[in-house]
This record gives sequence, C-alpha cells and structure tokens, in this order.
Amino acid sequence: MTRIVVTAAMITLLTVVVGCQTNTGISQRLERRDINPPTTIPIEVAAAADEVDLAEQLSSQRQAYRATLEKLARYYEVSGNSQKLGWAQTELRALDRIPQYRYVAGPDFLPADLRPTERLQACDDLYAQARETERKAGMLPVFKDEELLRAALSQYNELLKKYPSCDKIDDAAYRMAGIHERFKDYTIALQYYQRTYQWDPATPHPARFKAAQILDFRLHRRAEALQLYQEAIVKESQYTEFKASAERRIQDLSDSDK
Repeated sequence: MTRIVVTAAMITLLTVVVGCQTNTGISQRLERRDINPPTTIPIEVAAAADEVDLAEQLSSQRQAYRATLEKLARYYEVSGNSQKLGWAQTELRALDRIPQYRYVAGPDFLPADLRPTERLQACDDLYAQARETERKAGMLPVFKDEELLRAALSQYNELLKKYPSCDKIDDAAYRMAGIHERFKDYTIALQYYQRTYQWDPATPHPARFKAAQILDFRLHRRAEALQLYQEAIVKESQYTEFKASAERRIQDLSDSDK
C-alpha cells in the first residue's frame, strides 16, 4: 500500500512540474529545413574569383544576424517579456555552439611576392595587440585558451589584410603558422610558414625548418621536405637546435632514396 501511495505522489509531482512549463516556446520554433524546405531560387555556381566576395558577405551577414538578435533580446529585456527574452537568449547560445569558419585567410588572398617594406605605427600596434592576446592564451600547450588563440588569429589576419606591405607581415605569418600547428591544421600552418620566408627571404624566424618538419612528419611529402631541409641549413644556420636534426633527416631521407 505504501509503495502505491509513493508512486502516486511521484506521478502527481511530475504532472505538476510539467504542467508548470506552460510556455516552452517549442511550438514557435521554425520547422527543420529537411521537412519543409524553403523555396529556393536557382543560382549559378560562383566562379573562383568570387570566393572572397562571398566569404566577406557571409561574415557580414553573420555579424548582422547576431547584432539583430542581441537587439531583440535587449528589447524583450526592457519591455519585460521574459518568455521571448528566453527564446532569444537560447538562440544566441545556440549560435555560440555552431562552428563557424574563416573561409578566406592570409595565404588565400595575399600573393607570395609581397615584401615587408614599410614601418607603420598602426601595423606595429595591431601586431602588439595580437601578441598580447596570444600571450594571454597561456604558456603551457595543454592549458592554452583556444578562444583567445582564435582571437589572436583574427587580429593577425586583420593586420595582413590592412597592411600587406608592413614590416610585420612575416612576423604575423610565422605566429599564425604556430597557432594553426597548435590546432593541428597542418596544411594551413605549412602555408603560413611558407609565406613567412616567401615574403621575407631573410626573415629572423626558422620558418623553413618548421615547414620542412610539417612536410616530413605530418604531410609525408618527403621529397619536398628534403629539399627544404637543405635550403634551411644554409639560410637558417643560426638555429643550431634545428640544424642538427635537419642534417640527420637529410641523411635519412637521402639514404631511403638509394
């Protein structure tokens, strides 16, 4: 008898709790697109030259969407509409969980023949800001704040877009390469290391060694790695810690070709 009474009490409690949620907003959610797809207007496939325009358009529309949703949330907060405020806040939180990508970055929109020839204070300031953001991400690889690293990438990327002739472009490319390598985006990291020494053949960074290691150990493009190791030990010989390992790899790779 006691068990029946307890069970009945629990059912009653659950009914009350569920009944209290009278305004979940679930009925107001838009239907899934695979159930009721919107009418689409056929468009031509974009040409490769349109990629930058499309990517920038996407970026601005993302920002406009978020800004409008935030304004709507503030309106509901001021007007005291807690129900719709909750909906808007839920949608904002969902936006933060959706991965968003930078479809056009430095190696894509900047050519290999740039030269860091100008000293610009605005460029120096932006580089210092990006370095500080990267520093705040932490010193230990395991505990780095990945959101701050992505913020630093955005700042470095902004520098490359705004000041493509600034004397910090090779420095920014090298820092970006390291962050991409940290995220295991090895192909992108390789591109930035390559841009580092392409933009400044006398760059003070061991970009050739780093690029060769990615080609060797990550992408397994050993013939390219061998050639770059050989170039690195001549042009970046001051980096003795890299030079010794590069010479060993040159020997190993040369022996494997015999």
